[in-house]
Amino acid sequence: MVETSNRQFTLAARPEGVARLSDFTLTKVAVPSPGDGEVLFRNTLFSIDPYQRNLMGNGSSEWPTINIGDPMGGPTVAVVEESRHPDFAAGDHVQTWSGWQDYAVSDGSDIRKLDPAVAPLSTALGPLGLTGFTAWYGATKVHDFKAGGTLVVTGAAGSVGSTVVQLAKLRGLRVVGVAGGPDKIAYLKHELGADATIDYKAADLVEQVKSALPEGIDSFFENVGGPVFPVLMEHFNNGAKMTICGTISDYSDTELPKGINYLPRLITLIHYRFIDIKAFATPYVMDTFPEFLAEVTPLVTGGKIKYGEEFVDGFDKLPATLLKLFDGSHSGKKLIVRND
Repeated sequence: MVETSNRQFTLAARPEGVARLSDFTLTKVAVPSPGDGEVLFRNTLFSIDPYQRNLMGNGSSEWPTINIGDPMGGPTVAVVEESRHPDFAAGDHVQTWSGWQDYAVSDGSDIRKLDPAVAPLSTALGPLGLTGFTAWYGATKVHDFKAGGTLVVTGAAGSVGSTVVQLAKLRGLRVVGVAGGPDKIAYLKHELGADATIDYKAADLVEQVKSALPEGIDSFFENVGGPVFPVLMEHFNNGAKMTICGTISDYSDTELPKGINYLPRLITLIHYRFIDIKAFATPYVMDTFPEFLAEVTPLVTGGKIKYGEEFVDGFDKLPATLLKLFDGSHSGKKLIVRND
């Protein structure tokens, strides 16, 4: 049943550094009506991802920055409530980009139909959604990571990093996962099958790095940035390949970090070890999404790609849950369940 009001969390202010709850405002507007060729849908699951901080402004972002007063952006899973579009019917499950609101309308060009008989609906926001696509593209399309070489993955226990670890293992690489804390390290070792691990929070970080990388780094998948990278970069082999997916530790920074400037040393390493560094951004490569689904869907449904999910009940928990992504306590995919 369609309600009469549509809750929205809108952007109230652009963060100065770390985002705060006061940067969001909860508002209510009228539920939109679908026109000819459109569908009205009700969001039931909301994806929480680090890049959403960048959407808020005062930071680098590959996605367009949200305007003040607009609903916070992000992918959702929804159910069609009313359809005036020939390809959709009431009751269809769809994945959308409508953001933090109860209801939205679409002309169908920015939603995809989901079949819950193929995979759980939540996977459309995780391993079979933008999260999985990011991991797949970064691990398979940016560089040709050679089987038998050593790949280091930072943020390896997160939703993107954990998928990279498993895709790399399936392709025959030796995978070293970097994460923080004993629980995440155990997850990488015993659940995902990482060949070696590095706990960046441990007091013996330098020793762990040496132990995990006896033959150096051939490939590197960067999710984090921050102070761990200068320790790792000294182990790059000649011709090492580095893919930059994200730098979550720096998303809230508005100026250069204090401390040692490692850039001259990095430039020297790039020069004399012939390191090949490339970055990518998913908005510019979405044409490969069908190829991604064709390869990864059977891996997920067949249990070859494991994924972690944390469901948080309540539309009202959206802002606080996003902020938790940046305190280092999360692992796996965070999803908000609309429970009313």
